[in-house]
Amino acid sequence: MWIDTHCHLDASEFDADRDDVAAAARRAGVGRIVIPAIGRENFATVRELAHRIDGGAYALGIHPLFTPSAQEGDLDLLRLEIKASLDDPRFVGIGEIGLDYFVAGLDDARQQFFYDGQLQLARQFGLPVICHVRKSQDKVIAGLRRHQIHTGIAHAFNGSFQQAQAYIDQGLHLGFGGNLTFERARQIRRLAEQLPFDALVVETDAPDIAPSWLYKQRNSPEQIPGIGAGLAQLRHLSADETALGTTANALAALPRLALSSA
Repeated sequence: MWIDTHCHLDASEFDADRDDVAAAARRAGVGRIVIPAIGRENFATVRELAHRIDGGAYALGIHPLFTPSAQEGDLDLLRLEIKASLDDPRFVGIGEIGLDYFVAGLDDARQQFFYDGQLQLARQFGLPVICHVRKSQDKVIAGLRRHQIHTGIAHAFNGSFQQAQAYIDQGLHLGFGGNLTFERARQIRRLAEQLPFDALVVETDAPDIAPSWLYKQRNSPEQIPGIGAGLAQLRHLSADETALGTTANALAALPRLALSSA
């Protein structure tokens, strides 16, 4: 079994065939699909979707790219949503949260306000986090240290070996997806090849970050075995070894995934 630890299956790109996409992933051997929220507007949507599809799971959070439209009261709403979800076996953590210094025009202080507020909630409820770390690795890890967060995933990791080790030392796992299938993505491929295997999880970030064979097309969770095969090749492992290992790693990163069967 494979686990897609990061898939925006609620995105509009899947409106025409969402259930078929989930079923195709299941047939391909993807036993769990984690669907992170991006803000108050889709808290209910990701929860419903995670319950509708086989193997669905969800996280609740405010994405840094959506902080311009977020309201300060959204943190109170998120707290209430988390409390209401604690008995739900398909709820796995807080995400997608973090910082983005790649997209122009975002207010740094506003991003940091929502990131810190959500880290406080993760600490309060003892939940793992799913972090967006685009061009922001050092500040995201600083927040994790400040709030003493020791479980979760640095999604779509693309930092240095030193930064990777800082996340690993903090207790987080690192998410790798379609980028590792591109020969030109040398740094990501080196990281995927050389970092401790027990620190790695696989993800699609569908509909984004498509693998090389779907370049500039819609990504989907069905591609996880192919991405995993690319990781297996880099690590000189079999596909079965990579599936078993990354599944165990995902369960360590998001322990609530074990609360319900696939």
